[in-house]
Order: sequence, then C-alpha cells, then structure tokens
Amino acid sequence: MTHLPHLVTDLGLILGAAGLMTLIFKKLKQPLVLGYIIAGLLVGPHFSLFPTIIEIENINIWAEIGVIFLLFSLGLEFSFKKLVKVGGASSVMALIEVVVMLLLGYLTGKILGWSTMDSIFLGGILSISSTTIIIRAFDELGVKTQRFAGLVFGVLIVEDLVAILLMVLLSTLAVSQQFAGSEMLEAVLKLAFFLLLWFLGGIFLIPTFLRKASKLMNDETLLIVSLALCLLMVILAAQAGFSPALGAFIMGSILAETTKAEKIEHLISSVKDLFGAIFFVSVGILINPAMIVTYAGPIALITVVTLLGKALSITGGGLISGQGLKTSIQSGMSVSQIGEFSFIIATLGLTLKVTSDFLYPVAVAVSAITTFTTPYMIKLAEPLYRSVERVLPEKWQKSLNEYSSGTQTIGTTSDWKLVLKSYVINLVVYSVVIIGIVLLAARYLNPFITENVVNGNLGDIATTAVTLIFMAPFLWALAVHHPQKEAQGRIWANRNYRSLIIVLGFVRIAVAILFIGFLLNQFFSAQLAFLVGLVIMALMIVFSKRIQRFYIRIENRFVRNLNARELNEAAKMHHTLSPWDAHLSSFDILPDSVIVGKSLFDLQIREKYGINVAVIERGDRTIMAPTRNELVFPNDKLYVFGSDEQMEGFRQFIQTTIPAAANGEGEKEEVRLQKLQIKSTSALLHKSIRQSGVREKTKGLIVGVEKNGNRILNPDSELVFEEGDIVWIVGVPRRIKQLEGNTVEEVLQS
Repeated sequence: MTHLPHLVTDLGLILGAAGLMTLIFKKLKQPLVLGYIIAGLLVGPHFSLFPTIIEIENINIWAEIGVIFLLFSLGLEFSFKKLVKVGGASSVMALIEVVVMLLLGYLTGKILGWSTMDSIFLGGILSISSTTIIIRAFDELGVKTQRFAGLVFGVLIVEDLVAILLMVLLSTLAVSQQFAGSEMLEAVLKLAFFLLLWFLGGIFLIPTFLRKASKLMNDETLLIVSLALCLLMVILAAQAGFSPALGAFIMGSILAETTKAEKIEHLISSVKDLFGAIFFVSVGILINPAMIVTYAGPIALITVVTLLGKALSITGGGLISGQGLKTSIQSGMSVSQIGEFSFIIATLGLTLKVTSDFLYPVAVAVSAITTFTTPYMIKLAEPLYRSVERVLPEKWQKSLNEYSSGTQTIGTTSDWKLVLKSYVINLVVYSVVIIGIVLLAARYLNPFITENVVNGNLGDIATTAVTLIFMAPFLWALAVHHPQKEAQGRIWANRNYRSLIIVLGFVRIAVAILFIGFLLNQFFSAQLAFLVGLVIMALMIVFSKRIQRFYIRIENRFVRNLNARELNEAAKMHHTLSPWDAHLSSFDILPDSVIVGKSLFDLQIREKYGINVAVIERGDRTIMAPTRNELVFPNDKLYVFGSDEQMEGFRQFIQTTIPAAANGEGEKEEVRLQKLQIKSTSALLHKSIRQSGVREKTKGLIVGVEKNGNRILNPDSELVFEEGDIVWIVGVPRRIKQLEGNTVEEVLQS
C-alpha cells in the first residue's frame, strides 16, 4: 500500500471541510469566513466526531502562506496613492477609532484581570475593522453608492496601514518585553524608512519591467511573475527583520500602481481564495470550545465594547471632521466588527509566545458575533439617525450643520507653504534613497568588489566611485533642484525674504555634503571623508548640467510609472459636492437589466430620479457627457451624479431584470443544429419559408435545405417545402419538437 504523507491527508481534510461549509453558508447567506472557522473547529483536535488533523505544525505553514497571499491581495486593493487621496475626514475618523479602541481594549483587559501583554494585544485586535466583511455587507445591502460608503472605504485604507504599523510595534514590544520609548521610536522610523525605500524603488523598477515585458506575458506568465515578486519581497522583508506578511502587503501596494493591477488582482484571486481558506480553517483548528465556554463572560463584555466603542469613535471622528450627523452615524454603525487583521495580530501573539492561550479563541468568538451583527448595524443606522435627530435640540443641529459647511470651505496655499513643503518632501525622499544606496554599497557592493575585483584600499575607492555615480543625481536634486520655481521666484521678488531663501539653499548644500561624508566615512577616516566630500561637491557643480539631465530622466520615469494606472482610468473617481449630500458614483449594468438597449432619452433618468448620467464607460472606451440618444449596453458602467436617496431609487430601477415569459422566453437554453423532415402530414408542406412561420414559432433560423439530393445553404425565404425535404434549423430542440411533434432527430455535430 502506497504511503500518503500526512500533509496531503490533512490538506484534503481542510479543503473537504471548507468546501462543505462554504456550500452551507452560501445557502444560509452568511459570510464564508465564519464557515471556514467552523470547518477548522470540526476537523481540529478538540472535536472527535470527524477525522482530525494529524500534523498541525504543517498546517501552520500553509496558514502562513495564506496570510502572505491574503495581505498581498489587500495590498493590491490598498495603493499608497489611495491613502494620499483618502482626505482628512477618513484619516481623522480612522486615527480616532484606532486610538480609542487601543485604550478601550487595554482597559477592558485590565478590568478582566489579564496581563499587560494580553491587554495590549487585545487593544490591537479590537482596533482594526474587517475590510472583507464590510465590503460584502455593503454589496448585499446595496449601499456602496451612498456617500458614507466612500468615507468608510477611506477609513479601511488608513486602518490597513495602521495594522501593518501595529504588527511591527507589537512584535518589537513582544521581543523587548518593556515599554522602551527609544526602541518603539526606532521601530517606527525603521518601518517608515523601509516602506518609503521599497515603494520608491518598486515604483521606479516594477512598472517599467512589466511594461517592457508585456508582449511576452499571457495570463499564466503574469500570474507566475506576480507571485514571484510577492515572495521576493517577502524574503526581503524577512531579511530586514520584518514580518513576511509586511513584504507581501508592500509588493501588493506597489503592483496596485501599475496598469496591470486589475489583471493581477483577477489572476491572484483564486490563489488567495485557496490559501485564505486554509488560513481561516487553521484559525478554527486552534479554537478550544471549552475555552470559549469558560470565557463566555469576557467574550460578551468585549463584544459590547467593540460594538459601542467602534460606533461611537467613528461617529465622533465623523462629526469632528465635519461630515454631518447622518453620514457620521452611518459610518460608525458600518465598522463595528473585527476580522482578518485581528486574526493575524492574535496569531502573532501566539507565535511570539507572549499572549495567553485564551486570547486567540476569545478574539475569534468576538469576530464571529460582530460579523453576524454587521448587516443589522448598517440597517439600524438610518433609524438611529432619525431618533437622534428627534431628540437633539434644534440649536445643536443648526450648529452641526454650520460646522459641517465650514469645514468644507476651500483654503488658499501660500507660496511659503508650497516652498517649504517641497523642501521637506525632497529632503525626506532623497535622504531615504541616498541612505539606502550607501547601506547597499557597504553591505553588498564593497564585499563583492574586494573579494572578486580589487583588494584593500583600491577596492574601497572603487566602491566609493561606483556608489557616487548612483548617488549623484539624488545629491544634485537635494542640493540644487527647485520643484517650486514659480513660488520661490515670487518670494525672491520680495527683498525682505531673500536672505531666508539663501539660508535654505546653504542648508540643502550642507546636507548633501554630510551625505557624501556619510558615504566616505564607511571606508575612510572622518578627516579625509570631509576633505574629499568638498572636492566631490565641487565636481558635482562642474558637471551639474549632465547630472541634471540624468536626474530629470529618472524623475520622468518615476512620475510616468506612478501615474500610469491613473491615466488609464479616466473618470474613475468619487467626488462629493459639499455641504450638499450629492456625489458621483458608478453602477455596473447587468446584461438582463431593464435599461439595456434603451436610450437615455427613453429612460428619462433625470426626470424620474433627479440624477444626471455624467459618463458611460464601455470596455476601453469612455463616453464623456453622453447625449440623450446614447444607448445603454450590457456591462456598461454608468457614472451618475445625485444624492443618496436619488441613487437608491436609481439602483433599484437598474437592478430590475427583464421577466421571463410563461413559455420560457428569456431563459438561457441550449441551442443546437437540428434537422426536420417534411412528411405528407407536415403542416409545413407546400408552404414557403416565409409562410411557414418557423422563425416566429421556434425562434430558430433555417440555415439549409436538402431538396431532391441538392443542398441549399442559407435558402431564400420564398423557397417552398415539398415532401421529403430535409430542413436544417439552428434553435432550441424543445421548441422545434413542439412544431412537428416527434419528427425531429437531433444531430450531433463534431
């Protein structure tokens, strides 16, 4: 008998249980994540009724791979440019929520008598909402087009980045086992440095690589290349001392800026679903039901803290950022759950062996309960708003409305603000790039040159020369480049401020010299490094024009790569006209929608629903400001402008499908090539094709006739049927049989 490895047996059990539970939970219309967790519980060591997983250690490896692909997928949906565009409102709401939930989680743990580390990890677990569950709930309830949904998506984007930061900080805290402020600050700065360095390098290299190799890439090669890039970044993150999941998230966010992002996301979805299922099943395997029964009280308390804390903190953040009472309450009621990142943080605590065994099943139980409550919380948002509005004094309502309107005013930006902002961005970006080049040269380039090319001081000199070539364009940009020339020129025109501009210029040059000294100090003495640094700076001034041309080429490529996807997605934006409750949103038109095939004039959308169709996106074509004669096609994407209430009415209208007729009209049926023989009793005898009514009765098409041994392809409509003729019809067999009883013979075409 052939021996089957336990890994294969365990994987079969996991996928079998997961497959069965997905069917059940699909039928019950419940989140699949809960089905996976229950599947893990059934095949885990604490449930003996079904076959049990033998080697849990191996499954943990599969689960870690699942986390990697889960975060890679989240990164593809994340995009750092989205974070920049999120705006102040979502950022304020997310940060307030995270801080409040960290404090509430910590205090709740302490009230329950838990250890400090358990309480800290509980705060981290409760602070991040579930992107997967919220998106699914929005889809099912049809509220994705409402204004508050855009704010919630912004909150989730900020939370994703905060979750990555939390993972790093909690890992640092777990290792040091003390609240050393210097170590925490070092961890944050190290994370920021590597995030920026990887993002800048990735945007410069990867989109260019994908663009040049696009002709060689089909779906298979693009999938393999994407997974390879993901795992290479995972290795790089592990080498830098970070979580492998962080590397996957970073690579996903880099690929999210490329024109291949949607394609990669589509190709990776099956891989993510497979390993994501394994991860969530492994979550269930680690649950001890007895532990949940024992900690039923703490689970109930933490659930209440989660529901109330998240709802109130997000609502408060929305009011502070001027989003109005209704939108704030709707946003707060939407994010009151925990999910995938909470599981990852809980797993991190177990892996590092710094949290108690009970924390993991408690987190899973709270997640399961809050997942069930999410749709009901969203539905209760509007009734709750109406109740609060009735109770709230009219004076307070007026003040809130005035505050909301006031926060939406457009401010002006001074020239000094533009110049100083550009200087700070340049200083941070180029400093990170230069330090990265120097560290790579010292760690990898110098050992390679001294071991394989030139030994001793000559090797150090060669390393320095090569490194300076790579550093030169960034040193020039740091010391000389003026990204805001016009604003700086207007400031220079005022004689009172010229001295400040000159001082800023000298500061930039001094920083560039310090970086040259930083490089030289890696291989030479400090005194020699300073003197050589001055000489190098002088040479850079001499060759300034050549370096400038080189830098401009680098900058142009980076900007082109960064904006490539955005240029390909014209009109894919969500705008809000504040303080009105009106915004731009998109709707996908299903093939069986009642509006398919009708013109905008026939539909009377503006007259019936009060909204305007601004853009129609059809495949790769974008129709701006469509005319009233424009037809709506299947799978079109309509960008419409209106309020939440108007959007809801329009959504219900377009989701109405064409009803199937009683005779089966409209149903999807199998179409085949059939032959029909004309007999003496046939109703078609001595009738022409036009008179026979075959097209009307069968919805089929006569494509050929065999008459007296002759074959007539695509016969004329005036051809008359005679006894013995064989008629070939493309249509549905059932309908053709109804035409001539049992005289039809099905012909299979090879």
